[in-house]
Amino acid sequence: MATPPTLEDIRSARERISGIALRTPLIPLNRENAPADIYLKMENLQAIGSFKIRPAANAILSVPTEELQNGVYTASSGNMAQGVAYTARRLGIPATVLLPDTAPEVKVAALEHLGADIKKISFNEWWRVILDHGHPDEQGHFIHPVADPRVLAGDGTIGLEILEDLPDVNTVLAPYGGGGLSCSIAAALRAAGSAARVLAAESEHAAPFLASLEAGKPVDIPYPKSFVSGIGNGSVLEEMWPLASELLQGSVVAGLDEIADAIRLMFERHRVIAEGAGAAPVAAALAGRAGCGKIVCVISGGNLGVEHLQEILEGKTPRA
Repeated sequence: MATPPTLEDIRSARERISGIALRTPLIPLNRENAPADIYLKMENLQAIGSFKIRPAANAILSVPTEELQNGVYTASSGNMAQGVAYTARRLGIPATVLLPDTAPEVKVAALEHLGADIKKISFNEWWRVILDHGHPDEQGHFIHPVADPRVLAGDGTIGLEILEDLPDVNTVLAPYGGGGLSCSIAAALRAAGSAARVLAAESEHAAPFLASLEAGKPVDIPYPKSFVSGIGNGSVLEEMWPLASELLQGSVVAGLDEIADAIRLMFERHRVIAEGAGAAPVAAALAGRAGCGKIVCVISGGNLGVEHLQEILEGKTPRA
């Protein structure tokens, strides 16, 4: 079972990754007649276009040098893979990425640019690697994309920055993929003495955390393909369920049309690109599902394919 990072863990992570990860800005959303005061935590501005640079860097930099001789590897649908590959390249060590065959091409291209050794496997085999914390045929140090104390501490650094920039925040909406981001932000806020609630943001095409909350236990759900990647797996990780069900105050679900509208809004008003997962919190907040007050939406990433962005800017909603 995963355990929440302590305030000391998170502060140490922030120092460790300071030369790799940016301290991203928190800006008010430029949208009239919004149901709340909505702020954007711009993790899409990181060097790899995703917050995952934080947990990846902290996890790798926490490993003793002698254990990195054979490099590192991870199982990821794209963003964590980029974080691992980017950090490994900075350190001059090899990185291998086990990708599901459903991974978006925009993320595959980014990994090729970073020099990662890419191995595509079936979605079910990929999910098994995550459940088993490694693959028997791979060498190197395995970096789990979610349930690793060092990964969670890296995720939690976002929570500290939110509190420093907006101490009276009422609600934080964070995309729910594996649960590491939302749970770690919640742990950071609680450890720092904040009463702000943290909600998981999911997409209507697959919302496993909401389904699990309703069932009172982790459940499997259908996982149809959509333009939204990085959230909405077919189930909740068993080892993350106790943490998520205790730290998070619920799930808010956004429709695919709403997510596309949120991507278009952020591009038109702020000239920034958010991927589907990163726009889900904004979509839910604009729909009023997170209530009122001061709401921070974590824009987790900006790795959206050009073809999908073009469709969205034309007023359409990509379906796959």
